Amino acid sequence: MSMFGGEKEQAVRFPFELSDEEWRARLTPEQYRVLRGHGTERPGSCALNFEKRAGTFSCAGCGQPLFRNLTKFESGTGWPSFNEPLEGAVATTEDRSFMMVRTEVHCANCGGHLGHVFPDGPPPTGLRYCINGVAMEFEPAEG
Repeated sequence: MSMFGGEKEQAVRFPFELSDEEWRARLTPEQYRVLRGHGTERPGSCALNFEKRAGTFSCAGCGQPLFRNLTKFESGTGWPSFNEPLEGAVATTEDRSFMMVRTEVHCANCGGHLGHVFPDGPPPTGLRYCINGVAMEFEPAEG
């Protein structure tokens, strides 16, 4: 079931919602394409892939904290990868696009598409949250 609904599906509601016009005004065209249109940025195209400072990655759509840099790792895929989100920060749905079955990751607060999660990550979770950098903002830790 698509989280945004379709002809025979009911759309899911999120705590933070805006009209399409408000989303377009709030986001850059690339952020809108990824977060609201389920797009994917080119691998290696986002500076957040190389971010190594301590801090927090948040949703570029609504500001909800998603991941801490302590859970980030180099996956070699060209996208920021994490092995664990912050508790309650993300939700998942089944994605059957492109003739494959994947698990889509979206912001639990606004529903924005972040990327996908795969079962090939490092311990302790064994998960790889492969996240579009353009879908996030980074706030360095103070100190």
